[in-house]
Amino acid sequence: MKIKEIETFILPPRWLFLKITTDDGLVGWGEPIVEGRAFTTEAAIHELSEYIIGKDPMRIEDIWQVLYRGGFYRGGPIHMSAIAGIDQALWDIKGKYYNAPIYDLMGGACREKVRVYSWIGGDRPADILKQAIAAKDNGFTAIKMNATEELQIIDSHNKIDAVIERVAIIRENLGKDFGIGIDFHGRVHKPMAKILAKELELYNPMFIEEPVLPENNEALREVALHCNIPIATGERMFSRWDFKKLLQDGYVDIIQPDLSHAGGITECKKIITMAEAYDVAVAPHCPLGPIALASCLQVDASSYNVFIQEQSLGIHYNQGSDLLDYLVDKTVFEYKDGHVSNPTNPGLGIEINEEVIREKQKVGHNWKNPVWRHEDGTVAEW
Repeated sequence: MKIKEIETFILPPRWLFLKITTDDGLVGWGEPIVEGRAFTTEAAIHELSEYIIGKDPMRIEDIWQVLYRGGFYRGGPIHMSAIAGIDQALWDIKGKYYNAPIYDLMGGACREKVRVYSWIGGDRPADILKQAIAAKDNGFTAIKMNATEELQIIDSHNKIDAVIERVAIIRENLGKDFGIGIDFHGRVHKPMAKILAKELELYNPMFIEEPVLPENNEALREVALHCNIPIATGERMFSRWDFKKLLQDGYVDIIQPDLSHAGGITECKKIITMAEAYDVAVAPHCPLGPIALASCLQVDASSYNVFIQEQSLGIHYNQGSDLLDYLVDKTVFEYKDGHVSNPTNPGLGIEINEEVIREKQKVGHNWKNPVWRHEDGTVAEW
């Protein structure tokens, strides 16, 4: 069996899918995307395809190593996301070949289901209580929301107070056991992050996410010294080498590798296993589409230290298309009591509606995140 063809599809709302076809007709799907850089990622995929056309798709580890080590310059979001989508598609093919879910080829499942959370509040958090109650009514046991609007390096305590009020109202209305993830989104710089983390401690969040930008991970030490809230980060880290120092430093409690950004199923399984050795939990990042989520669920099923999974149903980014729109069987991600069961179908466990994909490809997208500015005109972190 040989890899015959790779196709790419830029699709709304902000996704990029790829399809690998073998010479005997087996098909695998992947979801490589750097949000806001879809065309660049697509170009990288087609550059990398020159290394794998005509190769045996079953030799996933060897293909991964060639795609990573075959170029002198390596790593970063574009390269690793392109590899991720190819890797996902190869695992999909392998699972279909053996008529087994991918997790069965990685040692089998260690759980029956994984907890999931729902996004609320949008880019600038608003209507959070109404949305949190709706999430609970829909069976979710946890939510995540952006903590703040833009914050300057040193900013007003009024903005801190506004964050506390939002978290307090959810905690007071939804109870002490309801999970609240608070995403700082890299918008908060160290001086304000220390204050905000300390003030939030009273409300027992499930975690605080990206309290500082990943390029400033050394500041996690000071944030950790100011609170006892679990610290999560990792969505903008792209390989086990990126995670190595983070784990060695010991100031992170939860890592959040993204299976569409950090080298795919092959690499993220290794990252997650590394984290287990440091007694660090995992909550895979996934505000993306159905192939990305299916990839996460395959790895979640076989990874002991995964404790919750992000998913994008109804997320504020999904304008025009949502998580289930490209699937034949829309029940595959059925959420029950705040959990989703392990997929049981072969490969990624989903069936892609290719007719819908080819129609939506005509629409495409050119999504970009907003560029925000502070009152003084300086560029703000989004």
